[in-house]
Amino acid sequence: MSIEVKQLAINHIELDDQAQSKAHYRASLVEPTIAVSHLIEQLHLAYNGKPAKGYAVFNAENPQQVVTALNDWLQQTSDFTLLANAATAELEQQLMTHKLPEHGYFLICHYRYLASDYLLFCLLGSKDHFALSDELELATSRHLDIARMQLAARIDLTAYQTSAQSGNYLSFIRGRAGRKVADFFLDFLGCEEGADAKANSKVVLASVEEYFSAAEFDEAEKNDTRKQVYAYCEERAKSGQEVVLSELSAVVDEQEQQGFMRYCQEQQLTVEEKFPVEVKELKNLVKFAGQGGGVSLSFEQKLLGDRVQYDAHSDTLLIKGTPPNLRDQLQRFVQGYSSFEHKTKDE
Repeated sequence: MSIEVKQLAINHIELDDQAQSKAHYRASLVEPTIAVSHLIEQLHLAYNGKPAKGYAVFNAENPQQVVTALNDWLQQTSDFTLLANAATAELEQQLMTHKLPEHGYFLICHYRYLASDYLLFCLLGSKDHFALSDELELATSRHLDIARMQLAARIDLTAYQTSAQSGNYLSFIRGRAGRKVADFFLDFLGCEEGADAKANSKVVLASVEEYFSAAEFDEAEKNDTRKQVYAYCEERAKSGQEVVLSELSAVVDEQEQQGFMRYCQEQQLTVEEKFPVEVKELKNLVKFAGQGGGVSLSFEQKLLGDRVQYDAHSDTLLIKGTPPNLRDQLQRFVQGYSSFEHKTKDE
């Protein structure tokens, strides 16, 4: 992976005795080193791998402190330290306003990946690690907890400066708190929600299936193409890039590469030229899964209508041929464990 770290600032947010956020500012920027590059690479990959992202655009009619500081920096009327400190101060205020008891190290990084520049805002917690010396002396060290990244947002600076009207240049991790975290980021960055990755994914699912019928794909072609569409969308999401309609069209129909794109236009389907997707919403292209009421079940999409039959009227699922390990457990339970073992010994 080729990531070039341009500038990195790290400040600290702590909670005082009254559980109020308090910011501490580093005096200077972090010097870019190989270790810094490795850190940002890990953050870049961790951020891309997070599901359930929200997308937003800056509110031009009501610019907030972070937006103003960002534009001043982009216009080179201020430096990166001022931008980082302004963002930290706003973060401190919004954490208290939204009553989010979060604390940790606040990283603000400008980096370049492929042909795009990004600005990452990320609040990371820490955890203690233990180690033993050669003399078996116990030592502790504090590590950044990248795996539990929750409060993070990223601006595609290249898209913001060249195609701000797209509405996809600013993203944030919704996390487990969902709406509460979304509201926090909208206020923190002074923005309003833009593209809906979840809705886009559902449109892709429906549009691809409609095209299969219109183009008269047989079942084998449908199954193969579903896998390829899922693989393409998953790869784009993992690399932090949007799905490109022309590229998707070529994946959907290799023989008629513009066919799917023309079909979307003719049917007036709401599919943009470029759009973010939420991979988990596309899982139905290759697999069905669900759990509830003590039942957990998943099976490949291609099995529906064959080994797996679903009756929507009675809401009944019939599975022909159970997995060997499940069949063994069921037989043992139905026949009785002891009798089953005796039968096995006799054989």
